[in-house]
Amino acid sequence: MAPEAGAPAGRERVAADAAARGLAVEIFPRQNAGSLAEAAQILGIRPADIVKSLVVKRSGEAFLFALIPGDRQISWPKLRAVVGVNKLAMPPAEVALAATGYARGTITPLGSTTAWPVYADECIVGQKVAMGAGEHGYSLFVDGDALIAALGATVADISAPA
Repeated sequence: MAPEAGAPAGRERVAADAAARGLAVEIFPRQNAGSLAEAAQILGIRPADIVKSLVVKRSGEAFLFALIPGDRQISWPKLRAVVGVNKLAMPPAEVALAATGYARGTITPLGSTTAWPVYADECIVGQKVAMGAGEHGYSLFVDGDALIAALGATVADISAPA
């Protein structure tokens, strides 16, 4: 479900969830970027260090989060094998919003209205990463290993070059 009127802003939900998990995050305002390369330049990092939080639909009303480095894309065969299912799909934007409480471009597992399982690509291990902070115009920095641990994420090779 989407957050109710009067609910905390996305970045506040992210910060509260991170604090509850003992996860150190740095949330900051950022200017809009027209591309991954421009976003990385603005943040002073490599495109690979921007992590996309993708909502993936399983069967019925079940979803999962896939954390994928910015310079890579989901490998559907790899992700299906790790999850142990034959079918996964990207839901429409309104379905992703209903499943997480976040609009596309702001999605993060932190503070999601439902704590769906998280699958993190192995490329995130050992990296400091940037990702959406639950609200347009904001990003966050976090240690990838700490994020994986705090979310109880399954780490696997689930991506391919973009």
